[in-house]
This record gives sequence, structure tokens and C-alpha cells, in this order.
Amino acid sequence: MDSKFGFPIRTGQALRAVERALALDSIELRGLHCHLGSQILEAEPYARAVETLMGFAASVRASTGWLPEELDLGGGFGVRYTGSDQSPSPHDYAAVVSAAVQAAARRLGLPVPKILVEPGRAIAAQAGWTLYTVGCVKEIPGVRSYLVVDGGMGDNPRPALYHARHEACLANRASEPPSRTFTVAGRYCESGDILIHDVDIPDPRPGDLLAVSCTGAYNYTMAMNYNRVPRPAMVLVSQGRADVIVERETYADLLARERIPGRLASLRERRRAAPSPGQPRP
Repeated sequence: MDSKFGFPIRTGQALRAVERALALDSIELRGLHCHLGSQILEAEPYARAVETLMGFAASVRASTGWLPEELDLGGGFGVRYTGSDQSPSPHDYAAVVSAAVQAAARRLGLPVPKILVEPGRAIAAQAGWTLYTVGCVKEIPGVRSYLVVDGGMGDNPRPALYHARHEACLANRASEPPSRTFTVAGRYCESGDILIHDVDIPDPRPGDLLAVSCTGAYNYTMAMNYNRVPRPAMVLVSQGRADVIVERETYADLLARERIPGRLASLRERRRAAPSPGQPRP
């Protein structure tokens, strides 16, 4: 398997890492950790990860006498970005993993370790929505209808980086039935700045609000100021109340850390003081 992350078991590197950690007075090695990937929509891969980690634990015990107290199966739990995404419930996931751990412990003669998980995206993703203001529509007859909004890859780079999929609706006209299919394009000067390739919505009008769902994870943390565009605000909405929790960036924020070296500032001032062509010098 080709990955820049972690210690591979097959090459012996993972065992050497355990041996080195056990030899260090400054480290208390308590368990083993793995991470399978992202947006995993089944529980079964985690059962296979349990088999691998528990088998490795048995080989480590035979080599060093050490046993893990904890088994961290990482994260990567899939969430519903579109209607076709169906992920297991926490109960289903726990049932599959706990059964795999107990079966492996019995088979290998190991104590049952404490199981840790990292739900991350599964907690935050569906809690967040991004609101965009509709600008204009560009029609290419027989090809595509583009809907242009005031954001894009700067606030949500995931579609450009990972071909991530999202769903959307017109928030201010949510009760109206969809009438056409649009490709949602961002404001940035990149052909790959596409938020959604095909979304069915009512005919949009300038000023409409396009609400893109499931943007609570890996959006603001990955946001950037590409093309010097300030990042949007974040608003917490709960029980009929709305509170700003991250202020909208301004151009002053973008310039706040920039500095003009003194020698260039002096040159600028001298140029400003110099007379215009045709004016007499003092």
C-alpha cells in the first residue's frame, strides 16, 4: 500500500517504532492507532482494521512482551453529502467493531483493549451550510447553464481538490419546485472553480440565496484568500437565534501583516515630492 502516513507493518517499521518508543523514558506507549481514509460509508472496513491491529498486537507481545491498552481506529466516517450517500449509524458501527475486537481477542488470547474513535466529520459536516448570493446565469445552448455565485473554491476548495459533491437549494424560494439543471460556478479565475456540477433548482434570480448543504467540516479550515478575496463570516444558528462566531474578513485584515521596507517607503516619498514633468523645481 502506498501512503505517506503511518508506520507500515509489513516492512517491520511499525515493530521498530514500538521497540523504540518502549526504550524511551520520555514516552509511555499506551496503544495502537490506524487511519483508513475519509468518507467511508461502511462499517466492515473497520472490522478488517481491527483484525490487522490485533494481529500486530499479538506479534508485538511475542517480540517485546508489551500489550496495547487502547486501540484507536481513527476516523473517516462517511456523511450524507448527497442523497446517494448512506452511512452506518453509530450503533451499527459500534456493534461491528466491538464484535470484531472481542472475536480477535479470543482467537489470539489477548485482553480486550479500550476502543477509541475519531468521529470528526460525522459530528461537524451536516451541521454546516454555506449561503451564497446568486449573481448571474450564463447560458451555453445545448451544453450547460452556469449559475455564478459570490463565493467558490476560496471558501470550499473540496470540489476542486477532491471532486467532492454537495446538494443545494434556493434558501429564499425553498418551497418552489425545481425547473432546470445548473452548474454552480464560483467567482475565482479558475476553470476548476465549480461548486456543484448539476443541481436542480427553480430559475434563479440575481440576489437569490443559494444554500449548499453539509459544509460544516473541511470548509472553513481549508478556506483561503485566493485572488485576495476575504473569507466569509461564520454564524451559529440555534433555537431561533443567530450569533456571529467568526467575523467576516475585510481587505484591511488581508493587508494588516504586510509591510513596506523603509528604503522603499523613502523612495516612494521622494517620488511623491518630485515635481511633475514641466513643473519648475524648487
